[in-house]
Amino acid sequence: MITVQELSLAFNGQNLFKGVNLKFTPENCYGIIGANGAGKSTFLKILSGELEPSTGEVIIPEKTRMSVLGQDHFAYDDFNVLDTIVQGNPRLYEIIGQKEALYAKEDFSEEDGILASELEAEFAELGGWEIDTEAGRLLEGLGVGVDLLYAEMAGLPEKLKVKVLLAQALFGQPDIILLDEPTNGLDIAAIEWLEEFLVNFPGTVIVVSHDRHFLNMVCTHIVDIDFTKIRMYVGNYDFWYQSSLLMQRVLGDQKKKREDKIRELQSFISRFSANKSKAKQATSRKKLLDKLTVEELPASSRKYPYVGFTMNREPGKEILQVSGLSKTIDGVQVLNDVSFTVNRGDKIAFLSENDLAVTTLFRILTEEIEPDSGSFKWGVSTSQSYFPQDNTAFFSGAAGEMSILEWLGQYAQDENTETYLRGFLGRMLFSGEDVYKQVKVLSGGEKVRCMLSRMMMYGSNVLVLDQPTSHLDLESITAVQNGLCDFGSNVLFTSHDHEFVQNIANRIIELREVGTIDRMSTFDEFIEYKKEMGQ
Repeated sequence: MITVQELSLAFNGQNLFKGVNLKFTPENCYGIIGANGAGKSTFLKILSGELEPSTGEVIIPEKTRMSVLGQDHFAYDDFNVLDTIVQGNPRLYEIIGQKEALYAKEDFSEEDGILASELEAEFAELGGWEIDTEAGRLLEGLGVGVDLLYAEMAGLPEKLKVKVLLAQALFGQPDIILLDEPTNGLDIAAIEWLEEFLVNFPGTVIVVSHDRHFLNMVCTHIVDIDFTKIRMYVGNYDFWYQSSLLMQRVLGDQKKKREDKIRELQSFISRFSANKSKAKQATSRKKLLDKLTVEELPASSRKYPYVGFTMNREPGKEILQVSGLSKTIDGVQVLNDVSFTVNRGDKIAFLSENDLAVTTLFRILTEEIEPDSGSFKWGVSTSQSYFPQDNTAFFSGAAGEMSILEWLGQYAQDENTETYLRGFLGRMLFSGEDVYKQVKVLSGGEKVRCMLSRMMMYGSNVLVLDQPTSHLDLESITAVQNGLCDFGSNVLFTSHDHEFVQNIANRIIELREVGTIDRMSTFDEFIEYKKEMGQ
């Protein structure tokens, strides 16, 4: 258990949060959410003891072992994989070192023998004889071959280092696990394994993640950091989000009778508690929700941007024909004989084990680069808007010196008044004096919102988006998702956000070493299809 009492943290006289009182208990998973800059990772650092609060305290019982997901991918480059994982249990790793030093002594005394016996007993108690087995099991679950157990960390690619550090955090049956963005860099199979591990974990899990599907699968509670306050709510992310919107609507409707409000909210709780997820987590969540009262539902003051795309004209029957596209970059073939036809109404998620493959395809289709071979043809009635993964060029040089208002004005086609531009920017939460900020000082999320405002101005009937959810907080991701779901024409996109892909796409195209897998299906159906095919 972790008990947080009267906690506050201030920077330069400004409270990031204050008066925080929470309890985190075993057999529960807590998802920490909040806007970018709200202090999610900072709060984790306070819980782990890495950062001291301004006031208050974090109380953890003695002999409670906490494990934290490391963020420095190069911190263990002097060790092999097994030693790195075992360091997830510092006492066990310390005992191994002490044992080795003792047994290496030439003048092994009687006292040394007694100490060695004590160390061996503690070593066995901590699961020392199962080190290789447990480390191998964790690696296999995350999709890493056990043949790498004795490989040097310095020689591993970053994607594998991420998995080894995650295995380190899960190793040795800790009482508490703190995870900051644990799904970053993980493939679908590894994420599913991690979800299963955490659902069955008997201790306390506290996680920061922008992956809504992950939060929905593992969380029993949501911890919301909102305007210097940190509040805890029962349920997963979807329950928090939907109940928050419902509470805002109900509380805003002053004409509605209180009894009607309560009945509506109680009906919502009952419907949601009946939803199925992973069996164990769903049962645990249902028990919690059954005890929930209307007064405990979140009435969040969080603001959501508005993302809405309108098209100036409907496209015709022909949208896009792609035939035999191939492309090699820096000596590596990233596209090989890619062919497909886009039909009217298709919303296609493009997947690949190599992100560069999808980016290269999109750059070819938007005529930024040319293919080595093959061809493509857009329908004559189509118009395209492109959201690139790398937006650096849009905010560099002379453009970087512009205010947000001036920057957006470059892309206004018919009208360029301040009132008109402020309308677009206001939807994206840029208001008041914010619109005069120079774009070169904007955060990654703010730049993404600018790029989305630019796209909304064009009125195109085909949208091409390369990783639009990067740098966005959960509120903005939800807004983009809703905007693309509501868009009445074609969307070609890629994203690592499971929920985003599942809700938008009606077709999945996976770029393979040669050709594609092309399925008219949702993302979840596509995953099941690949499992059935053994891929």
